[in-house]
Amino acid sequence: MVYEERNVWAGLIVSVIGMAVYTVIVLQQAASRPVTEIDWVPIMLWTIGLSIVATIVLSILWGILAGIRDPDGVGKSDQRDRDISHMSTRVGQAFLVIAGLGVIIECAFRLDWFWIANTMYYGFALSAIVGGIASVVAYRRGLV
Repeated sequence: MVYEERNVWAGLIVSVIGMAVYTVIVLQQAASRPVTEIDWVPIMLWTIGLSIVATIVLSILWGILAGIRDPDGVGKSDQRDRDISHMSTRVGQAFLVIAGLGVIIECAFRLDWFWIANTMYYGFALSAIVGGIASVVAYRRGLV
């Protein structure tokens, strides 16, 4: 597994776990009160912050282990890696556009901040997950 692919896997794993954890915490709180009364800001910020840190730590640890196994292959990327990165970015951006449009519509209807922020959060999370999946598929099956 090449350097870039390991980083994609690290981001994908952490994104799925982070989104799941955030969703479970918010749903637990929603069971006892309306969602508009949930103090979602610290939950979201902690989830995002910890996900960033976890992705970095996982990438570093995975890189160290890979470096022990193959010292010559660590940290190298080539044109294929760049092409896969560009492709996955374009795939993931579709979800950012959809989330952005959703946020504009929610603002037009003056929905609560909870809905607006969560639409954007899940747009970012889905962008990372779908883009990561596209990258992994491209690494495994090649670019078409």
